[in-house]
Amino acid sequence: MQTVVLVLIQVLIVIGLSRLVGLGFRLLKQPLVIGEIVAGIMLGPSLLGLVAPGIAATLFPVETIPFLNVLSQVGLIFFMFLIGLELDPKYVKGNLDIAILTSNVSILVPFSLASLLSLWLYPLLSNSSVSFSAFALFLGAAMSITAFPVLARIITENNLQGTRLGTLALTCAAVDDVTAWCLLALAIAVTRSNSMIEAVPTIIEALIYIALMVTLGRSFLQRLATHYDRKNRLSQIELAGIYMAVVASALITELIGIHLIFGAFLLGAIMPKHPAMTREIAEKTEDFVLIFLLPIFFAYSGLRTEIGLLNRAELWLLCAAVVAVAIVGKYAGTYVAARVSGINKREASALGWLMNTRGLTELIVLNIGLSLGVISPLLFTMLVIMALVTTFMTSPLLEWTYPKRLIQLDVLESIDEQPEGIVESKPPANSSLSTQNYRILVPVANPRTQKGLLQLAVAIAGMRLESTVVHPLSLIELEEDYLFQSTPLEANRLIQERRQRLEELIQSLEPPAIRQLVHPIIRISQDVAKETAEIALLDRTDLILVGWHRPAFSTNRLGGRVGQILTIAPADVAVFVDRGKERLENLLVPYSTNIHDDLALEIALRLLFNRDTCCLTVLQVAENELSQNELSHEFRSVLERLPKSIRDRIDIIFVDAIEPIEAVVTASETVDLTIAGTSRAWGIERQTLGRYTDLLATECRSSLLITRRYNQVTSHLSSLLEPETIYDR
Repeated sequence: MQTVVLVLIQVLIVIGLSRLVGLGFRLLKQPLVIGEIVAGIMLGPSLLGLVAPGIAATLFPVETIPFLNVLSQVGLIFFMFLIGLELDPKYVKGNLDIAILTSNVSILVPFSLASLLSLWLYPLLSNSSVSFSAFALFLGAAMSITAFPVLARIITENNLQGTRLGTLALTCAAVDDVTAWCLLALAIAVTRSNSMIEAVPTIIEALIYIALMVTLGRSFLQRLATHYDRKNRLSQIELAGIYMAVVASALITELIGIHLIFGAFLLGAIMPKHPAMTREIAEKTEDFVLIFLLPIFFAYSGLRTEIGLLNRAELWLLCAAVVAVAIVGKYAGTYVAARVSGINKREASALGWLMNTRGLTELIVLNIGLSLGVISPLLFTMLVIMALVTTFMTSPLLEWTYPKRLIQLDVLESIDEQPEGIVESKPPANSSLSTQNYRILVPVANPRTQKGLLQLAVAIAGMRLESTVVHPLSLIELEEDYLFQSTPLEANRLIQERRQRLEELIQSLEPPAIRQLVHPIIRISQDVAKETAEIALLDRTDLILVGWHRPAFSTNRLGGRVGQILTIAPADVAVFVDRGKERLENLLVPYSTNIHDDLALEIALRLLFNRDTCCLTVLQVAENELSQNELSHEFRSVLERLPKSIRDRIDIIFVDAIEPIEAVVTASETVDLTIAGTSRAWGIERQTLGRYTDLLATECRSSLLITRRYNQVTSHLSSLLEPETIYDR
């Protein structure tokens, strides 16, 4: 088989497997990069070469490895450029003194422990061709480094970017990143010259090049940013020039004697942090690099990782020592420095786990060390295991140390020390966040199209009779792991953009007085349905009002994300199918004496209390004649105690019909809003979400509100009626 064809087959396998395994790890709430690294290891001698050596030799023969190496190096160059591009000075604008101390101690402690460990490992895992200085420097750099890209994504995914902990972690990681890369450059220089003294010329040349790039190079690139302001786009020629500069800078640092990745990183770091230009460069670069080239680097690393080398108990003991030193050194250094700086125990502990993230950055360091021969394949495998363990443990340990409930409180402290709750802006003076408040959570996917949903929420909440709060919830879902869009600064930009659109929506509500009830919540989310449920629980939400969206892969109108919210949300839920009718004068409640129809009735009564011109028709449908005495006890109890002004606007109709849905559809032709419970009678039984037809949602002539009761004890009328009138369940 031709080599080119074989390499293309390898690339096909690598990309497919890396995506598949990466997505699997995402389901485990792990960074995508961990899955892609594992996919690379699976293709190497650790798995494929172990269980099917013949297939492994056929798919990955020795003569194709150099081609994979070239592609992986190109991927590394541009990935390091992207890392430098996103390393914005804004990350180090706050708590810089604390961050510098914490970051430097978090490097010094593991570096010192690694140096001591080197005394034990050097005679066992190295040889005389490698100096002890180079070995200790490389091991120290590997133990000390924090993977800024992966840490930044973990912070974004946990909505920590606006908190004190998130800001401090980003600042520490940024300082750590720069310091660790300098240590690595020193280690490479010492390795290539084989002594500290002979490395001095290389270090001086590197410092001169850095100075030239920071001064002359940055000045020239600033003109590019000025030019961008006039055109608001990059032409292909300009982008080609940037890519040529990346490669040229990488070549210069390689010729100086450090490594080509430093030149690419340096160019990205000195690029003007013009938001629009930076975003365009990243978006045009990252897809091909992250999807095509970087998995090849993982596969190349996996082909060099052989877990089978750890074939004795004492070797696994050495591996455990390496992992323990890496974890303890980084965590202890960070924790002690943070505590000395006045950070409380919980935040200091969470910061320690965050700084333990190593991920892809560690893999880059290890591949350089293995290529230079300064670390052996056995030590390389141990350090790859260390990188996987330390990155894998970050998310669960962060959740254990600093759960989402505390993250929400930390977010509140950063917004003018607001009272308990999770509002994004201050509630009105009459809106104490007590359990007596009536609170509606409104997931808003697109603020431009869901004015009717928010208007209905405000109408249900009301503003005359009790303290009410309506929370439009806008969750920004980031599906990938290390796209530029998911960096904390870019996430903040997306949040501000979404907040502005929500404010425009709120300001369009009429009458203007109702706008004071509405306070948006905006978050980054990995799982919209789960996040909605968690926020509803923290916010003590009474009702979740969600708009209907047709599922992409289902004909069931209560499937997809709406179905997930209906299933898992710990609160009463109502799904709004908007027919575009802005009036709410005539309401219809099909009633069949079940808890979900009770909720529909309660919401309808709230609308009657809040709107003096609103009228309600309660429709009972059966195959034989009904009498008023057969109404439910709860319904009759409420009717008896309603104020006369409310009772006079309620009309109860009994209809004999073989097909209840058809009777409801006919009655809906003359009303503005139909409110129906998720019961089998109306074809929308809530437990199965798909076993029964959703004919009512399809055929209803008016706007439709589908209700699902979660808690049979709570009542939506508790503050509107006397206590004895609340349903006795």
